[in-house]
Amino acid sequence: MAKSSKKLNSILRIAVAVPLHRIFDYLPPTDTEANTLSAGVRIRVPFGHREKVGVLIEVTKHSELQPENLKQALEIIDTEPLLSATDMALLQWISGYYHHPLGDVVVSAMPVLLRQGKPARISSQKLYRLSETGSTLNPEDLQRARIQQSLIIKLQNQSLPVNAKQLNMWHKTWRPAMAALIEKGLIEVVNDIDVPPITHSNVNTHVLQANEEQQHAIAMVADSLKGFAAHLLEGVTGSGKTEVYMQLISQVIEQGKQVLVLVPEISLTPQLESRFKQRFSVAVEVSHSGLTDLQRCNIWLKAQQGHCPIVVGTRSALMMPMPHLGLIIIDEEHDSSFKQQEGLRFSARDVAVVRAKKLNIPILMGTATPSLESFYNAQEGRYQWLHLSKRAGAASEPVLRLLDIRNKLLHDGLSDILLQEIHQVLSKGEQALLFLNRRGFAPALMCHGCGWVAQCRCCDANLVVHQQDKVLRCHHCGHQQVLPRQCPACHTPNLLALGLGTERIEQVLQQHFPSQTIIRIDRDTTRRKGELEKGLELINNGQANIILGTQMLAKGHHFPNVTLVGILDVDSGLFSIDFHAAEKMAQMIVQVSGRAGRSEKPGQVIMQTRQPEHPLLLTLIRQGYRQFAQQTLQERSLAGLPPYSYQALFRVLAVDQQLAIDFLEQVSTLAQNNIVKDIEIMGPVPAPMIRRAGRYRYQLLIQARKRASLHALLDLLVADIAKLKSSKKVRWSLDVDPVDLY
Repeated sequence: MAKSSKKLNSILRIAVAVPLHRIFDYLPPTDTEANTLSAGVRIRVPFGHREKVGVLIEVTKHSELQPENLKQALEIIDTEPLLSATDMALLQWISGYYHHPLGDVVVSAMPVLLRQGKPARISSQKLYRLSETGSTLNPEDLQRARIQQSLIIKLQNQSLPVNAKQLNMWHKTWRPAMAALIEKGLIEVVNDIDVPPITHSNVNTHVLQANEEQQHAIAMVADSLKGFAAHLLEGVTGSGKTEVYMQLISQVIEQGKQVLVLVPEISLTPQLESRFKQRFSVAVEVSHSGLTDLQRCNIWLKAQQGHCPIVVGTRSALMMPMPHLGLIIIDEEHDSSFKQQEGLRFSARDVAVVRAKKLNIPILMGTATPSLESFYNAQEGRYQWLHLSKRAGAASEPVLRLLDIRNKLLHDGLSDILLQEIHQVLSKGEQALLFLNRRGFAPALMCHGCGWVAQCRCCDANLVVHQQDKVLRCHHCGHQQVLPRQCPACHTPNLLALGLGTERIEQVLQQHFPSQTIIRIDRDTTRRKGELEKGLELINNGQANIILGTQMLAKGHHFPNVTLVGILDVDSGLFSIDFHAAEKMAQMIVQVSGRAGRSEKPGQVIMQTRQPEHPLLLTLIRQGYRQFAQQTLQERSLAGLPPYSYQALFRVLAVDQQLAIDFLEQVSTLAQNNIVKDIEIMGPVPAPMIRRAGRYRYQLLIQARKRASLHALLDLLVADIAKLKSSKKVRWSLDVDPVDLY
């Protein structure tokens, strides 16, 4: 590499998805005028012995390489940039803040098919809509052709064109009738990309009557639609935050702009999608990991070309290009699912605030249990604090009750009092919801004869009993084996399943309530596509009497007939070495409790505990989440913990334990050599689970009083770590603003 930059005719600086903190220089392909290229186009380039698809960052006349060492790019894939200048600016900020290779950030912002170099072309589908004649036709004129008549009525009551999938759900033999109506000129066929994207007439005017607090929140956000403002909407569960979202979305759509709505998990998208589609007569696209590569690519391109007025998605949707974006909404902003835990470890919530600021548009973050960071930002005036203190309509807050189960007889985890309460609720035709954040039958299998415990051979963890599948399964690495009939150590058959899981509770409930319909919703029962939606539909239709599940049920769902919530093991989250645990536990309790009493029927929440005097529980019950958050912030301030400081966590995985320790000790030494005041270096230490998936796990935590000091140190460290020989022998990662220490 030359010491000075060499001036050449035209050099393409290209981001390639490799784990290197640099971009690469190439000569333009033959017969390509480099000055006609714009940043954001994809370019196919030679890379080692392979070819890769990269993204053009800039065209320059300087390179640190000698001209003869520069390779020529192979192909310009796009005629127009897929990523705009504002998109590229955001991705470069993400790369800098999270100290992640720019090429990986830029390329991963695209769907898989575009990363592979496939054409940026929307795969259109046929849509059917009424012609001008069909829209004014009297359906009675088709009374001799009943299916045609029904089809006309359906489309006359539908403001948007319909596709084949929707028609298949309506009637399996619709095609002959459709062909006849097309021949008569009553229905016409269009491509979905030709449907007008956003017009004033495409917004339904029917809205619910907002109460005074909702009206205030809507007005405050609406006043900021012309510029950047960050709003924290703190609303108790069932207070009508979604109605606030929808009325604001209507205003943004009427201005011809787009809206991005982020939700933490796939399980929340069907219900929200359904409500949005009932409310808005514009295209509502949903993006999440459950879609096929083609579906995700189509949605991405529709959004990028302005054909999607409303996009609802999980955290990956945050980086989707939207040229007319006018509002970002983060639902359940406190949820740790917004933080990616592999690869690029970004926080979708935090990056969304930065994106809104760069685009000069407002962002609205809604939750019943604000994260302590957002709570702090609202206190400091960085976010505008909006409140919804009452439940919408005639609903009232549920009554919270601690149930001391010490020295009480339990029926596999269920107390007599809780069972009696369930009986009373069911006798009134209402529903009960039981929450246990542990799937499987039991978390451990032990031999009563010799004390042997079934452990994962790859992790420092017990294998979980899944009795229905007759397997032992590790919930950390996925390893599973057949459930043994006798102890492998002493060969006696006295094996005991210890502890509680949702599968075991379901079995107990079936014994106590044999005539009732029980639905279990956890990761095991919702693996197949459509199972979750099917379960939620049964609950909402009143076909399920008892609902049992994990955190998949804890947030966002509206079950109007649920009047009793039972939290079976509230103590499991009270004791942890991670300072985030108390906050997450409090949020979980409030969110689960919020499923009770959401209509005019009053609700109650029973929390089984062996710690009835625990201050966290008492504060939540007597004074509410806000007081808990206030107290926890005071504790963090005294301890110098975030949000009063800033953290970065180096994690390392290695097959050899000593390699992991040696690497982090070298990183610690590098940090000590570059340290400035007000920075602490803690570690290296073993991770709470030291061995997982066959690798040893160690950590090094860096904490700083000032964000700028932390990032200045990280810039130096990332550059120096690349020169360490030990970095090639381990797998290491850097997590800026970690949400847990596991």
